[in-house]
Amino acid sequence: MNASSPTQFDAIKIAQQLAEKFAETAAERDKTGGNPKVERDLIRESGLLGLSIPNEFGGQGGSWKTIFKTIQTIAQVDSSLAHVYGFHHLLIATVQLFSQPEQYEKWFTQTAKENLFWGNTLNPLDQRTIATKVSETDYIFHGDKSFCSGSIDSDILLCSAYNEAGKLLIGVIPTVREGVSFLGDWNNMGQRQTDSGTSHFEQVKIQESELLLNPGPLSTPYSSLRPLIAQLIFVHMFLGVAEGAFETAKATVQSQKAWSKSLAENAVNDPFTQKHFAEFYVQLEGVRLLANKAVEILQQAWNMGENLTAEQRGEVSIAIATAKIASTNTSLYITQNIFQVMGARATTAKLNLDRFWRNVRTQTLHDPVDYKYQEIGEWVLTGKVPDPSFYS
Repeated sequence: MNASSPTQFDAIKIAQQLAEKFAETAAERDKTGGNPKVERDLIRESGLLGLSIPNEFGGQGGSWKTIFKTIQTIAQVDSSLAHVYGFHHLLIATVQLFSQPEQYEKWFTQTAKENLFWGNTLNPLDQRTIATKVSETDYIFHGDKSFCSGSIDSDILLCSAYNEAGKLLIGVIPTVREGVSFLGDWNNMGQRQTDSGTSHFEQVKIQESELLLNPGPLSTPYSSLRPLIAQLIFVHMFLGVAEGAFETAKATVQSQKAWSKSLAENAVNDPFTQKHFAEFYVQLEGVRLLANKAVEILQQAWNMGENLTAEQRGEVSIAIATAKIASTNTSLYITQNIFQVMGARATTAKLNLDRFWRNVRTQTLHDPVDYKYQEIGEWVLTGKVPDPSFYS
């Protein structure tokens, strides 16, 4: 692994090398939780943090297909690292969508040059952080923000607050900005190394030049691609976890004897075991096809830029919502049912194989999948595409 401008092909290879390294400690790190500092530094050293940054700013200018593939690859062994790595690219896309090149040029150039890791303190549903204008060019952010994935050990933060008029303001600041602190209170059953706990802003100074005001959040069909990118990151995380669980179960079963009452000698020849793996495979293939279709449609929309229409944006939303439902259901099904084919020995705490299920069960609750069904159902019946929001 090296930091020298990976091509789109090389990026996937580098992600595979990282995944092999992460796999060595994934089970144990999941038990301990906390911040995966060593692994985050390996991602920094890999050069992949510049993958989504355009070439003109020193990045690799990777396609969305390549970016999502690297996320999926890492998720196969460690969904926590895939999460913070995927969100890094989401935050870069957010800045690109919500502001102009003359504003983000310096951030992108520095990120590509220094392999900076972006962290998330955005969470628009948590309105406890208040923005107060104290001069013509300065604001103060004060309050708490929950679900701040990847904030600890980040270099740059995407942060948000509401002003007195109820308008959401989004800013980009160095993580070391005076007044920023992290409570380290993330202790959930899954995604245990995402540092998705609470961030605190104690009278943090934000300059107006650090706020993303032009065109701003969700102000155009193009800028409204941001939540769809987030949803597609989740699709590839869920797919990656399901693939990782599938491969783990496959390797286990290939070395097992069949159940004592089976007419087969080895587990691979047992018809019930074969049926389970066929079901896993069919579901995975369905998600892969839907995910690939969604990525293609997103890339087309991304390439259109500000020429993107609301209806075209809505078509992207439907494609991604479809893949989101399929990836949610498939990942939960496979990570739960791998134990049916591996048997009781697979439940030993040493292997920690329940982490696959715990991770997707935790992350699939990010936003209710029921509302993805509602959006698709409404579109099928009425032709109405989903209204842009931070979750659709």
